[in-house]
Amino acid sequence: MKLVIDKRAQRRLREMQSKVSAAMLERLKAIAGDPFARHRNVQPLRGELNAFRLRHGNWRVLYRVDRAAQEVRVYVIETRGRAYR
Repeated sequence: MKLVIDKRAQRRLREMQSKVSAAMLERLKAIAGDPFARHRNVQPLRGELNAFRLRHGNWRVLYRVDRAAQEVRVYVIETRGRAYR
């Protein structure tokens, strides 16, 4: 599947340390390769269909898997306290 990162999430990636953002991108690429496999620190979001969260240190990545479009869309990258607001 294709990995799509929204503009707001891209901005957060550029703001964080390069080491952390590079590691996070690698994890997201692995998830996009097989989004429904078991990945470490990935949980489904309650109340939303095909929505998941990736925990990476103090950061949270919220993403949706769209089977029809064959894409994994990242829509939020935030710190732990702000990701779910």
